[in-house]
Amino acid sequence: MTSSSLDFEEAEPASFEELRVRDCSIKRTLDVIGEKWTLLVIREALYGARRFEQFLANVGCARTLLSERLATLVEHGVLHREPYREPGQRERHQYLLTEKGHDLFAAVTALMQWGDRWEAGAEGGPVVVRHRDCGEPVHVELRCANDHRVFEVEETESGPRPGLTDLSSSQL
Repeated sequence: MTSSSLDFEEAEPASFEELRVRDCSIKRTLDVIGEKWTLLVIREALYGARRFEQFLANVGCARTLLSERLATLVEHGVLHREPYREPGQRERHQYLLTEKGHDLFAAVTALMQWGDRWEAGAEGGPVVVRHRDCGEPVHVELRCANDHRVFEVEETESGPRPGLTDLSSSQL
């Protein structure tokens, strides 16, 4: 049981709006990966970095900060720490993306594409993500369960998840 679900059982009944803010999935996500250096570590892991020195060379933060960020990602199940040993060397650890880590691919790609469009200038950013089978650029898009493409936030509406009722009406 998560701490937030435990909080709900012990808390007074709340309206959907109170629950939406208190149990926000965006906030919980940012608590794990919402710091600049953490996102850059994830970027490098998605690009294939596995070893501490690879992350250090490409992320650009201090060793202690990198150690902290890697430990946090391991603690939250985004990376898995696995020992390895080069011949004649001491045991070291590599960091491998878990399923939870791989699930960040679309989010990180969406952030990159936003940066390419709005922050990188006329030519865009230096990296293009391509589909390995056909070589065409990959782009992130939203689709509903009926496969309709969603272009604008105005085409959507947000509300309680199935099974969650707005308790404010029952408190009257």
